[in-house]
Amino acid sequence: MRLCLTEHRAFVIPRAVPAALPAVHTAPMARVFVTRQVPGRAIERLQEAGHEPDVWPGELPPGSALSDGLAGAAAALTMVVDRIAPDLLAANPGLRIVANMAVGYDNIDPAAAADLGVWVTNTPGVLAETTADQAFALLMAAARHIALSDRDTRAGGWRTWSPTAFLGNDIHGATLGIVGLGDIGAALARRATGFGMRLLHTSRTRKPDLERDLGIERVPLDELLARADFVSLHTPLTPETRGLIGAPELARMKPTAILVNTARGLVVDQDALIAALREGRIGGAALDVTDPEPLPLDNPLYSFPNVVITPHIASASHATRARMAEMAAENIIAVLAGREPLNPVNRPAAPRA
Repeated sequence: MRLCLTEHRAFVIPRAVPAALPAVHTAPMARVFVTRQVPGRAIERLQEAGHEPDVWPGELPPGSALSDGLAGAAAALTMVVDRIAPDLLAANPGLRIVANMAVGYDNIDPAAAADLGVWVTNTPGVLAETTADQAFALLMAAARHIALSDRDTRAGGWRTWSPTAFLGNDIHGATLGIVGLGDIGAALARRATGFGMRLLHTSRTRKPDLERDLGIERVPLDELLARADFVSLHTPLTPETRGLIGAPELARMKPTAILVNTARGLVVDQDALIAALREGRIGGAALDVTDPEPLPLDNPLYSFPNVVITPHIASASHATRARMAEMAAENIIAVLAGREPLNPVNRPAAPRA
């Protein structure tokens, strides 16, 4: 307060009391188990939100140490190779969210997690373009024997120019069949139009605007397999898509056709694929995903010169992996602050608190 003097008397003018500021809700510090070192600012974002990231230091997954890492954690930032079984969730009642740094989430049962009150999230929308880049790169590598000719050159095989060495398949003007016209499939189609490819797709639903804009024809899977020079898989792994490409489907493909898989290894019957390659019934394969992962070195797929294999790196660009990790962190921050996550794949009726 302050004293005011007038001609006749002094009186006190009370100091104005400021209006109460709205309460700011801050989540109490929580431990977040991060199952691998991640790029970008994900760890910083968790720390800025007042949490304690506990980052697994090894290059390989935690494996059997996963349960120890989850003990006492309120959240987990996981990779698609981390198998989060329902009994693991039940054994850790303080765990409120599993934030997968991936679009796919076949490493966890979202429905079982919801029953236990645990949110499950993924990272959609940030990796479609980068994954489509890899899919088209694999297509080109298989069609033009890029990896094979590189290995041969490094081994001293380049002795002269040859008119018959490493003859491959043209990409321009060829027919590309896309199985699953989601974000990644559509991004691949856009790349293929630049090469003058004819486009087919098979999907659960019609997408007339996209089909018109891309000039892509929707056909049944059997027809796509019979007409395509390249077949690229872009479906999630579900009970319906497990083994989607088996012996009957491979038999419908052209003997010169190349199968590209950047989806999930189990979408393809791998034994049937090996048999088709061994018998020369398809032209080759380009695989970023296999079953299992990593693929053992004695697997027959390594023995085929017309097969290109990369170690599940379709989303592996600096910018994309950083965005994926940061999105997973933001999902965690939201849940630990009492809000719904940005990218839920389940919805617990009674979320853990």
